Amino acid sequence: MKTTPENVKEAHEALFHATMNLPAAAAHCGMTQKELKMTFWEYLKYNEPDYDHDTETMAGSLHNRET
Repeated sequence: MKTTPENVKEAHEALFHATMNLPAAAAHCGMTQKELKMTFWEYLKYNEPDYDHDTETMAGSLHNRET
């Protein structure tokens, strides 16, 4: 697959939201895994997490109490 800005953006978004693993995302945008890792670290610098830490922690705590 040819590397285009659109494909790289799709791969970054898929990694960010955990809908694709690294090998699949690298293949999707035509980059090596090492190249994608390097660009993804840059992506992470400029994109804040989009989940609530308190909610995630509470859900984990409740799950641990039930088991």
